[in-house]
Amino acid sequence: MAASDSSTPAPDRPRPLFARLYARITTGMDEQGLADLRREMLRVVSGRVVEVGCGNGMNFAHYPATVTQVHAIEPEPYLRDLALSAAKRAPVPVTVSPGRGEALPFPAGFADCGVLSMALCAMPDERAAASELARVIRAGGVLVFLEHCAAETRGLRLVQRVADATIWPLLTGGCHTARDPLAAISAAGFAVTASRRLLYPEHPQVPSSPHILGRASRC
Repeated sequence: MAASDSSTPAPDRPRPLFARLYARITTGMDEQGLADLRREMLRVVSGRVVEVGCGNGMNFAHYPATVTQVHAIEPEPYLRDLALSAAKRAPVPVTVSPGRGEALPFPAGFADCGVLSMALCAMPDERAAASELARVIRAGGVLVFLEHCAAETRGLRLVQRVADATIWPLLTGGCHTARDPLAAISAAGFAVTASRRLLYPEHPQVPSSPHILGRASRC
């Protein structure tokens, strides 16, 4: 790996308060339906996988046997430590490293598949992160995603915009709920082949309830 320079972002992005809160609530989130969405997202992945923003590693348990290796990147140190523990229990080989989505530490064409799971929302430049995944995923490879997105209803979309402009990113590690992940993914050079919108949680609806789940092919 090349040495870092002034143009390369530091691999860590500490969010200590959010990280501890997030780690406490993820088990409950999975029990309330998020685990099913993780499995649905990951069922088509195979070969060498790069997961960007793996958090505390909650996806790891759901990787299918078709995966030969997962290379997971997480910039938050506390969550990364938890992900390292989760990697030891995973059904497939998983490595966890520091890193940011905007500067992935992999060569071009390194991966067969990429995974974005509620990660683009917290990246300062989601288009740069999507472009980095396009660089490291081989031609014909697959990107799967489960991301926050702008609501379809006018009222909730307004709530999202107010939340994103005020306190929401401060409380949630930089998350912005009303982004357009499909636009970022398509602009990076992927062709979206399947997607569906959903609400999680559906009751009660909160700014982060609107999600989009899908997959795209690396053109």
